[in-house]
Amino acid sequence: MFKKILIANRGEIALRIVRTCKEMGIKTVAVYSTADRESLHVRFADEAVCIGPPSSAQSYLSIPKIMAAVEITNADAIHPGYGFLAENADFAEVCTEYGIKFIGPTPAQIRKMGDKITAKETMIKAGVPVIPGSEGLLKDVKSGKKIAKQIKYPVILKATAGGGGKGMRIVWEEDDFEDQWNKARMEAKAAFGNDGIYVEKFIEEPRHIEIQIAGDQQGNVCHLSERDCSIQRRHQKLVEESPSPFMTDELRQQMGDAAIKAAKAIKYEGVGTVEFLVDKHRDFYFMEMNTRIQVEHTVTEEVIDHDLIKEQIKIAAGIPITGDNYIPTMHAIECRINAEDVFNDFRPNPGKINSFHSSKGHGVRVDTHVYAGYTVPPHYDSMIAKLICRAQTREEAITKMERALDEFIIEGINTTIPFHKKLMKDQRFRDGDFHTGFLNEFDMGEPPEKE
Repeated sequence: MFKKILIANRGEIALRIVRTCKEMGIKTVAVYSTADRESLHVRFADEAVCIGPPSSAQSYLSIPKIMAAVEITNADAIHPGYGFLAENADFAEVCTEYGIKFIGPTPAQIRKMGDKITAKETMIKAGVPVIPGSEGLLKDVKSGKKIAKQIKYPVILKATAGGGGKGMRIVWEEDDFEDQWNKARMEAKAAFGNDGIYVEKFIEEPRHIEIQIAGDQQGNVCHLSERDCSIQRRHQKLVEESPSPFMTDELRQQMGDAAIKAAKAIKYEGVGTVEFLVDKHRDFYFMEMNTRIQVEHTVTEEVIDHDLIKEQIKIAAGIPITGDNYIPTMHAIECRINAEDVFNDFRPNPGKINSFHSSKGHGVRVDTHVYAGYTVPPHYDSMIAKLICRAQTREEAITKMERALDEFIIEGINTTIPFHKKLMKDQRFRDGDFHTGFLNEFDMGEPPEKE
């Protein structure tokens, strides 16, 4: 087992990893930018190293600075968390060259799933259902229009190096194709330095359902059931739950088998997620594979009572998994608490938190790195906490979430708590009648008057 793990990340996920390492008797090293000096992950790690100014490019994305921190602290493994360098094959390769264990898949596995075109080709060979579309990158507008006509409109243009909704454009009719093609390429180039675009059939009113999987170094793979991540705005998830209210036993079996096929096709090592779009007829299609831990891993942990960070570390140390598939026996819902103004198009709202009181009680979990007096920096993702509620049934979990949201008090900045409160009372949501476009029809109304 590892003696010391450097956590190449920040915020709540860095603190989450620190906690598991302490429980496993492993020393931890936090790295931080000058903007994160007061973050709790810095305070609770055994050692902390400042790696640069607030800019991600000069701190959390700087491989030389992170490797220098490894060298001066004598860490023998790196946990990348999610985001930043978590799915960077070059970073994983550098770790290997320096004899440092990267807690995650191999560089080759990251590359196979990191490029969406390569991933799609791999899935077709493995017999996993994929969305109809181009076999590779589009050469030009003319070839794109030809394929769009074959698979029928609406279609969606996607950046091959994409993520987080960047470089994606829906095209409803042929007259709009060229304009959307140009916009998608420009956005992809700006966001990823790669303007490669492919086209797929646009699935209307889909559910976004993902299967959590784990694979060890001995070739064993299992799935840990599903999460429904359909409540999202601009392709960014806001609420996740497990099990999905849309799921049937037969569909879970089929999707679980497909996810295991996907992982075995690349001999996957580590904890990961296979993401699918599921149409209203319960036909499902591979979308992408995340070769890392995800923000919403906590939902799965609550319904199967299993520490997925611990599982990651054990797999990286060569310990085999049980190989058993997991079926949830309870229901869990997660609300992402972001520093955003929900009455102003979810605009980020960084600043100082004047007072902070997190929810408590049976079946209530809060993962956060912030506290009263903490200043949320403007340089990073706006998520500041995750509120997870677990109960015997979905209805009970929603009721518990309503109570927990009422108890969650953050003053000084705007957060997504008002949105979550309203969503929990929405009848369509309570009935499980929603899809990825649900929030396009959701009206927040007017903000409450300030006292």
